[in-house]
Amino acid sequence: MARPALRADAVLVQAVIAGALSFAHLHDLAAAAGQDGWKAWAYPVSVDLLLVAAWHRLRNGGSKPAAWCWFAVALTASLGANVATAGLLDMDDVPAWLRILVAGWPAVAFLGGTLLAHGSRTQTPAPSPEPLPADNGASGASASAPELPPASAPATAPVPPALVALARKVADEHRARTGTAIDTSILRARLGVPLRLAEAITTHHLT
Repeated sequence: MARPALRADAVLVQAVIAGALSFAHLHDLAAAAGQDGWKAWAYPVSVDLLLVAAWHRLRNGGSKPAAWCWFAVALTASLGANVATAGLLDMDDVPAWLRILVAGWPAVAFLGGTLLAHGSRTQTPAPSPEPLPADNGASGASASAPELPPASAPATAPVPPALVALARKVADEHRARTGTAIDTSILRARLGVPLRLAEAITTHHLT
């Protein structure tokens, strides 16, 4: 498990070294272009911050062309300073056009940073509401279907005569034993028939 940690540390050290060298080159170029004191140190900070802001916008959404444009501007400023301080430019006699570019950089960086910070971001469309699942219960049926007028009771299925005779015998025995008429639940339990059939026998054959 030690190798990933060492590899991560090596990458971090490399990033710190590269950043420090680029920072120093930007400072040296700004100082050679007439920006002395704290201003020379502010230039590399400005360039690096614009580079980070553009990369952050690229990673987190927004206007990709604008983010790439400002990323290229900041990268060009950083690479230009590195190349200019490599001996290709007389640091004691900086040309006027480079002095103008260095002097105008704060306005460019301010504009780029403002646009990146307050530019339009890509809005994730809100998910459309999912349709509610159909309720199979009685409440869902009553809510979704219009109320119908009460229908007439279904016709009673014919009861076999043998079952009617048995039901009357059971009812007579119950009346003789208790002195009261047998009710539907007791008749259903004694006969072992469905409730609807017991109701039909009680209603149509025992009254």
